[in-house]
Amino acid sequence: MLDRRNFLKTSALLGAGAGFVPYFVSDPVQAWADPNHRLRMACIGVGSMGRLDMRFFNDLVDIVAVCDVDEDYGLASVLKCGFGRKKGDEVIVPDTYTDYRKVLERKDIDCVMIATPDHWHTKIAVEALQAGKHVFCEKPLTLTLEEDLIIRKAAEKYGKVFQVGTMQRCFQNQFQLAALIVRGGYLGKIEKVTVDIGGGPTSPAIPKAEVPASLNWDMWLGQAPKVDYIADAYVPAAGWEYRTSPRPAHSRGHFQFRWWYEYSGGKFTDWGAHHIDIALWALNRQTIGTGPVSIDGTDAKHPVPYKDGYAAVDNQFNTATQFNIYHKFDDGMVMNVCSQSQDGNGILFEGTKGRIHVSRGRVKGKLIEEGIKDAFKPEDYLALNNGKEFSSNPLGYGGQDLAYWESKVNWIKCIREGGTPICDVASHVQCAHLCHLSGIAARLGREIQWDSVNEKIVGDEQAASFFAREQRKGYEIPTV
Repeated sequence: MLDRRNFLKTSALLGAGAGFVPYFVSDPVQAWADPNHRLRMACIGVGSMGRLDMRFFNDLVDIVAVCDVDEDYGLASVLKCGFGRKKGDEVIVPDTYTDYRKVLERKDIDCVMIATPDHWHTKIAVEALQAGKHVFCEKPLTLTLEEDLIIRKAAEKYGKVFQVGTMQRCFQNQFQLAALIVRGGYLGKIEKVTVDIGGGPTSPAIPKAEVPASLNWDMWLGQAPKVDYIADAYVPAAGWEYRTSPRPAHSRGHFQFRWWYEYSGGKFTDWGAHHIDIALWALNRQTIGTGPVSIDGTDAKHPVPYKDGYAAVDNQFNTATQFNIYHKFDDGMVMNVCSQSQDGNGILFEGTKGRIHVSRGRVKGKLIEEGIKDAFKPEDYLALNNGKEFSSNPLGYGGQDLAYWESKVNWIKCIREGGTPICDVASHVQCAHLCHLSGIAARLGREIQWDSVNEKIVGDEQAASFFAREQRKGYEIPTV
């Protein structure tokens, strides 16, 4: 634990210098948001996405503990935001940790938010469930196909409320409307779905660098292979990240982990975890046995040379930059997961009766122009939310912020009242399957076959070897 006196002192200094305004709602959002009945939360992984999540959770729960393996980039930065527990006019600063296991040992913590790099999600989430905590975990939920099965089994076994951070399901006027149109048969039989998730970035050769004194690099690597820390020129703090210090423009670490297959899956698991999820949700293909039969990764480009599915260069981003991945289903439907399309970022559904394109900004198509939205009633949207109404939105959030807010309110409602969260584990696993299969097919540059009933790659021993990865000793995911 960091020295609490210095932590509080730093908090005061940062607050005075940054126009410090704590993010708290003056009036309770619901009866369960009353200070006397609020859930006690720990936040594990408080980098850029973690701090964004905390911004919305701070109105709904008491954040009593925060944890990060980097005391500067993570822990020190949360001070700028005014997170914690409100007692009258006072904000009580959370306890701070660098080892999440100490957090999970605390019996007074009801729930955890996990926003670590992707390769840590499954291990921490499973151990949190085993410790009796409700879990909110950022997407993508897993690193491998094997982890998909592990985390689904854990969620089923331990019975706590588990919400995945795929908040796009909470866009009522965009993705929910699109789902109702597709599910209602207004487009006829769906023949093709184009999922545009954008291309991935490249990097120059990144030099070896000294590990920052504030960072536990071995712990950050976790189950991944032990490698040198590499980083280049630092860039200044960006306001939306709530950072107090610069970070490297290119590295294996903070924020940039997305572009290394060792820790993530590039755009396949970044935007793919959002848009592939919405496509399957609208198509109602969210259960075992409804996935594709083959995945063609022939048309994929990587920024470094590859051999047998592995990068031959170890000091540059290595995830796919341009791609057209074709998922073929047993009914003839094709899903094209691509880096660029005519309609831009979003999902295009094409059926025998029409087509619509949906993104975070809008839904477009002839049916929209004809007023199809008026065909749906509040109870239709309620069914998509598993029977949970949207909140009263006391802060007046709009657009993407509203979706972030609603996903968190939905999770807390389910903890308090029972029910299944809108972004549940079982359905997310089906999305994660397609994300990981896209990456495997792209890395090998060929078509692979998928048995969606038994959830395994078939007919290709090399491709099947990517089902799981070796976990470094001391960082193994527990058996469920």
